[in-house]
Amino acid sequence: MTASLLKWIVPWEFSWVLLACFVVAGVLYLRGCRRRPVRFASKLAFWSGMAIIYLSLHTYLDYYAEHEFFMHRIQQLLLHHVAPLLIVAAYPSAVLRSGLPLAWRVRVLRPLQRSWPWRMVFGVLWNPTVATLLFIAFILIWLIPDLQTLAMLDWRIYRFMNWSMLVSGFAYWSLVLDHRPHPPGRMTAGLRVLSPAITMTPQIVAGAIVTFSKTDLYPIFEICGRAFTFNVLTGQLIGGVIIWVPSALVESIGGLMALRLWLRLSRNGRLPRKPPHRTVRKVASEATAADRGLRAQ
Repeated sequence: MTASLLKWIVPWEFSWVLLACFVVAGVLYLRGCRRRPVRFASKLAFWSGMAIIYLSLHTYLDYYAEHEFFMHRIQQLLLHHVAPLLIVAAYPSAVLRSGLPLAWRVRVLRPLQRSWPWRMVFGVLWNPTVATLLFIAFILIWLIPDLQTLAMLDWRIYRFMNWSMLVSGFAYWSLVLDHRPHPPGRMTAGLRVLSPAITMTPQIVAGAIVTFSKTDLYPIFEICGRAFTFNVLTGQLIGGVIIWVPSALVESIGGLMALRLWLRLSRNGRLPRKPPHRTVRKVASEATAADRGLRAQ
């Protein structure tokens, strides 16, 4: 029993980078929770997302992701949609910042955030247009059979694929679930609600293409050795449905969460209000008249 359990816990491919990031984030969050009040729902969302990332990348489940197409699609769904959505919905940035010692925040974090490399990377990745395009692109790019083959044959490309899905997911969902008005938020409240409907469309199309394909689009899984013995096209069909239905469902949930935030901003009077067009025109005409009067004098 113990040996069977260890088989699932022991990483299929060990990664010091993943383990270090996981431990550092976990320790900072625990320290931050001791220094500021955090709701139970937020804690549950954060640790659920962290657990999903670890289980997807650093356990024996990664073996199945490398040897069966539909398991690989489940892994990508968890890394790109579910885990980032859960963690971002917990709004952990303030808690993680509180977890840092005060001296580190003053001497390390603040200068880092003010440095031009940090501002450039943050400005590019968290630009609404760039983040949305990358969110869609990293789904479609890794569905190209040739690129999927390269990722499965080279562990470096495989890890880059997983990290690209994770980072683009965090960047996108942090924009969609931003609880601030625009500005300082980078997306308008309405666009946050509409954006998931836009990004899910190419995923639905790609999922439908894979689902209804009558040929084996990803023979690399046959070369690597499939983890299950059922029909190849059946596994591909299941993978296509995962791209199609659950992905759209998760994005719909994200859109509803953004709608809830929009309604909350509106209820609290935090949405920017533009003056009526007539009022603006009237003020402009009065200013022009006053200017003419001053010139006449």
